[in-house]
Amino acid sequence: MPEMYFYYFNQGYPLPALHFRTPGVTQLMIRFVILLASVLLVTGCATSPTGRSQLIMVGDEQMSASGQQLFLQMKQKGKVVRDPATSATVSCVVNALLPQLPPPWQGGWEVQVFGDKEPNAFALPGRKIGVNTGMVKLVRNDAQLAAVIGHEIGHVIARHANERASMSVASQLGAGMAEVMAPGTGDLVNIGSQVGVLLPYSRAHESEADVIGQNLMANAGFDPRESIRLWQLMEKQGGGKPPELLSTHPATQSRIEGLNAHLKVTMPMFQRAQAAGRRPHCGS
Repeated sequence: MPEMYFYYFNQGYPLPALHFRTPGVTQLMIRFVILLASVLLVTGCATSPTGRSQLIMVGDEQMSASGQQLFLQMKQKGKVVRDPATSATVSCVVNALLPQLPPPWQGGWEVQVFGDKEPNAFALPGRKIGVNTGMVKLVRNDAQLAAVIGHEIGHVIARHANERASMSVASQLGAGMAEVMAPGTGDLVNIGSQVGVLLPYSRAHESEADVIGQNLMANAGFDPRESIRLWQLMEKQGGGKPPELLSTHPATQSRIEGLNAHLKVTMPMFQRAQAAGRRPHCGS
């Protein structure tokens, strides 16, 4: 993550539509706040499953409580699907993936299918997994569904929500400092940190979740090559996409290239899982 951050900062991408009343002070403060955030990332107090340093200022208990509350609200307001066949398929995929998680993460997950035509799935802190019927209909096989769910579980076990909340806290603190030292600049710092830190950081989350998800599916016995076919399928869904610099997700081609490169790690995992008898069949 630090390398990605410095790449975007040092390439000189301009902050959007900023007009400074006190150019020297404001520019210095923006650079100071962004540099402070990057230093915090380098000296983070935690390490992700892929070995990346993390800044964690918001604890697991707080994030879990928030995730559980949000999931409850979604079940109360959304269309909960109780179709036995669909629920069984999704649960089968999840149950194949969970034993491949680190032991502290293997138990206590709740899975729910939602009646929504949008092809989407999510996982929340507090061990909650939601899958839309639109995603179940979109995928062509169990492995593609495992790629989606594994990716979403990856966000949770890598504590990405904690990091996102922590960076938001750090950004707000920086904006407060700037407002005190140069009144009227706090909002500008927020914009600067959003473009210079928070968005690249979110793209790093997505790429990391791709790696974790592909590892999980391969170890569970799902063909990791299907993660690539899934994104090729998603790309065909069309729709306007923002430039990659200003997106919280990697562009589809970048994501496919990253997953394809990681196959050199996951294909041997998949072959060992198959040899060990892990060959899930869930019916999607």
